[in-house]
Order: sequence, then structure tokens, then C-alpha cells
Amino acid sequence: MKILTLGTRNPDKLKEIQEILLRVPVRLRPLPADLPEAPEEEPTLEGNALAKARFYAARTGTCCLADDTGLEVDALDGAPGVHSARFAGSEASYADNRDKLLEALAGVPGPRRTARFRTVVVVCTPGGDCLARAEGILEGEVLTAPRGDGGFGYDPIFRPLEERRSLAELSAEEKNRLSHRWRALNAIRPQLLGLL
Repeated sequence: MKILTLGTRNPDKLKEIQEILLRVPVRLRPLPADLPEAPEEEPTLEGNALAKARFYAARTGTCCLADDTGLEVDALDGAPGVHSARFAGSEASYADNRDKLLEALAGVPGPRRTARFRTVVVVCTPGGDCLARAEGILEGEVLTAPRGDGGFGYDPIFRPLEERRSLAELSAEEKNRLSHRWRALNAIRPQLLGLL
């Protein structure tokens, strides 16, 4: 069975990717604990995903799948975007990032709180070739206060357009049937099956 290394150190993201790719006939491998963290210095989600996939593929000697995800808020001209994970600083917690975003949107009325989660996923070889790329987008709005205790990151303050509940109020199964990450990984699935 082919090995596909998952290029993330985020345990929540790792679990979500493993659940979504459950039936793809590859052995999904987490990153070795002794590998350094891949730099995320590119100005775009695409650039960061590609940099991470190449970095980890070269160091593990296996194909690597990596993603980068951002929350793009229209009232903030697309911020936090590529800086979503570090919006409140490099050591910020999920709650710190949510609080900063809610503070930035204080006084912005509901109709102007539109936003989208965007995920870019790439698969690279140890030699640096990009074998596959896909994008997933989930449109919605930023709520005025957190709701729910599931999910992670901005999930408690993001409500998808097709839902009355926040992402954090959905079960993992429900979230994995509509999320931005599911959409990106579902789009890349045929390529994975063909390549691996």
C-alpha cells in the first residue's frame, strides 16, 4: 500500500483529514516527531500549501499532502486570510484568534459579516513535483458570538450559508460532509486514486 504523509502538526486538522480520506486506499502517515516545522512565509494559501508539501515530502522521502486554510472576511478586505492561524500572534490560541476577529467586526451588521473558509490542498513528490492540487470554499457569515463546542479554530463563530448552526454545533460527520476541507479533499480524491 502506498504511503501518503500528511503535512500538518495541527492534531485537529490531522484528525479531520484522516476521517475524510478514510476510504482512499493509501496508508496515511502523520509527520515524524523529529521533523522541524515547515516555514509558512508565502503570501498566499496556495504558496504555503505547496511550500509545506515540498518541505515535508523531501524530508520524509514520501509523497506528502499539505493544505493551507484561511478565513476571508469581506468587511475586512479578505483578512485574516493567509494569516488566520496567527491572526492574534504567533503563539495565539484558537480563542485568541476568534476574540481578535470578533473585536475587529464589532459594530458590523449581520448582512456585512459575509465570509468564506478557503482551503488549498496539494500533493508533492520527494523531488518537489506537484502531483495534484485542489481548492475548497465554504461560504457563510461570522457570528457575533461563539456557538457550540465542536470543531476547532474559527468554527464556533462561522455559520455556513446552508446551515442555521455554526460549524462548532455540527457533529464531525456533518461538518465533514460540507466543510471547505472536505470540498478540497473530495476534489483531489480522483487524482489521489489515479496517482497513488
